[in-house]
Amino acid sequence: MAQENITCYYNMSMGFFYHNIGAEDKWDKTQLILVQVVGSLFCCFILVSNAMVIAAVITNKRFHYPFYYLLANLAASDFLAGIAYVYLMFNTGEVSRQLTVKGYFIRQGLLDISLSASLSNLLVIALERYISVMNWKVHSNLTKRRVTLLIVLVWAISIFMGAVPSLGWNCICNLKDCSQLAPIFSRSYLIFWSVSNLVVFLVMVVIYMRIYTYVKRKTSVLMSHTSGSINRKRTPIKLIKTVMVVLGAFVFCWTPGLVVLLLDGVSCKSCNVIKLKRWLLLLAVLNSVMNPCIYSYKDEEMWTTFKNLMRCIGNGTRRQRSTKANSRPLSSGQDTGTSQAPSEEIKNDDQGTLKT
Repeated sequence: MAQENITCYYNMSMGFFYHNIGAEDKWDKTQLILVQVVGSLFCCFILVSNAMVIAAVITNKRFHYPFYYLLANLAASDFLAGIAYVYLMFNTGEVSRQLTVKGYFIRQGLLDISLSASLSNLLVIALERYISVMNWKVHSNLTKRRVTLLIVLVWAISIFMGAVPSLGWNCICNLKDCSQLAPIFSRSYLIFWSVSNLVVFLVMVVIYMRIYTYVKRKTSVLMSHTSGSINRKRTPIKLIKTVMVVLGAFVFCWTPGLVVLLLDGVSCKSCNVIKLKRWLLLLAVLNSVMNPCIYSYKDEEMWTTFKNLMRCIGNGTRRQRSTKANSRPLSSGQDTGTSQAPSEEIKNDDQGTLKT
């Protein structure tokens, strides 16, 4: 039986693939400039604010715990997302049709890596919170070595997931399988990508619901056996609330996009997924803008460290920046889950089992 000839189109521009799917979503020049200007402002905020989150965790010794290292890694994934959005904004519209296949893979790969990194980080944080709460501790006993290995694993998985289409799971040799939203991605890959991410969303929601109900029940039992109230700043619930808000924002901003990707994957003809593309991208950008705001709003210690860092950048030398960020006494209203005791007592209390 003669083998059917397979033609691949690696040397064609993206205009060929857009024409293949019949894409008609053209940008008005004024609209494109407006999107690029506004998007650039958002991206500058994303880059600066997430860099400050990472700097805050590095410079403030009160953040030297597994939870905050993972939070800094989540900020790093948002930082990468900011870079990816800048690259996307200036390679969209008519410019996207002039891209090479390699250039398009780079554009989409950066977005996919940042999304995978954010999702993987949130899953690892969920597991870290689960371990700490089940032992009734503010912070888990994960060593720095294990946290480092987890961070390396997160990025290894993310880079692999972002590279999968360029490694062969694409439609360059099978034009009939091309999707509308990503003209050289296979619809089967979009189904895999969207379903796997939605399943991880569901798993994380279940984990946090389990954590939250356990903490509420545990707190109620302890309060019924004590004459005074429990100092809630010393319970894991504070850090859980912060990360639950982060997770909620992530699910809100990314679920619509994943659902539309799934609809594109199953070749929904009446869904008009192309028209939704730019609005879903805006939602995705909004998520990376929201996260640093959530950290500073929900965690007073983080916000105070931000302000100290900004003062140090404006006024201090490099040595002063390091010392000022750690010199402030803890405020009575801090929301980090650490106590107001001296540093040695904080270390003992935060790593040990919480007592009433």
